[in-house]
Amino acid sequence: MSAKFQLADRLESLRSNVFADMDRAKARARAAGLDIIDLSLGSSDLPTPSPVLEAIAQSLPDSSTHGYLLFHGTQTFRQAAAQWYERKFGLAVDPETEVLQLIGSQEGTGHLPLAVLNPGDFALLQDPGYPSHAGGVYLAGGQIYTLPLLAENHFLPVFADIPDAVLAQARLMVLSYPHNPTTATAPLAFFQEAVAFCQQHRLILAHDFPYPDMAFDDAADAPPSVLQADPDKTVSIEFFTMSKSYNMGGFRVGYAIGNAEIIGALRQVKAAIDFNQYLGILNGAIAALSGSQDSIRDSVEVFRQRRDVFVAALHHIGWQVEMPHIALYVWAKLPERWAADSIGFCQTLVEKTGVAAAPGAGFGKFGEGYVRFALVHPPTVLEEAVRRIAQVL
Repeated sequence: MSAKFQLADRLESLRSNVFADMDRAKARARAAGLDIIDLSLGSSDLPTPSPVLEAIAQSLPDSSTHGYLLFHGTQTFRQAAAQWYERKFGLAVDPETEVLQLIGSQEGTGHLPLAVLNPGDFALLQDPGYPSHAGGVYLAGGQIYTLPLLAENHFLPVFADIPDAVLAQARLMVLSYPHNPTTATAPLAFFQEAVAFCQQHRLILAHDFPYPDMAFDDAADAPPSVLQADPDKTVSIEFFTMSKSYNMGGFRVGYAIGNAEIIGALRQVKAAIDFNQYLGILNGAIAALSGSQDSIRDSVEVFRQRRDVFVAALHHIGWQVEMPHIALYVWAKLPERWAADSIGFCQTLVEKTGVAAAPGAGFGKFGEGYVRFALVHPPTVLEEAVRRIAQVL
């Protein structure tokens, strides 16, 4: 019997998702009896710092933490986020008007287009780029103009290449550096150029910033905040997450800092959708932001060691990948045999060996020819993964 209803047309744009597609491929490999080494998701396997867990545990018996949590109930968290930002980047932030707590930064980047785009407006998105950036635009009825990120341009967009006709309808530009999936970084001068461009064309500049602490080497400068290029917060909003620096991915805590009008608009969207998460989790996040940051240094060292082992192992089997200086990924250019079929490579890899990776094409047209590996296992497991990869190569 056929259904007597129709689903929304907007779902058509959401049918393909790199993580969902690989999840199905992993399920087939498990069903076939393979042991899975999952390098496809950037979900840290390191433990959440103990002060965070202790703060959450102390909150659990307190019945005052058990109710709905509206905006004003997040005040202490917003103050902690503002103080963290001021310590790290040296810019003052008003926790009442320039900070918004989020259920993970992906919630914020996904909902922002609902607050700033009308149907038919253009958003300028990086290609390759993180899938939720495009998903939010599609849900808002917007159009996407992609900014190609090419190796010869150090994976930075060329603003001069954007057509005037697109700019006339554009309302939003989304950037993210250190960049996922390419691991590219951007200097402060680039952000100054981006801010000036957005001011000129009356664009909102959203910067997705999950990796402010993940510089591996002395040669890699600490990543700049976009607000350092826009200290008056004229056009910019920046998204932060607790998932990477504090290994709190499953707790779903993030926040946005930026222009008060943009923050207020995003707050209106949130008010119609959610009541925020459990206050006890925010108490843990406050402990993370306000306490010792030594655990971040330790985590970065773990990922640096993993990077060194994994890249050396790939070089040993003849796969000459670039050495990333930041974040927890390796963005590997595929050998010629697979250069036009990153999805096929990743499906073959997981179905034959149990090693799961993220195909570059899943991040956009200009991601084709690459594959992303997440360094979310100990060195011995990463070396075993490379031994299995060699079977496919």
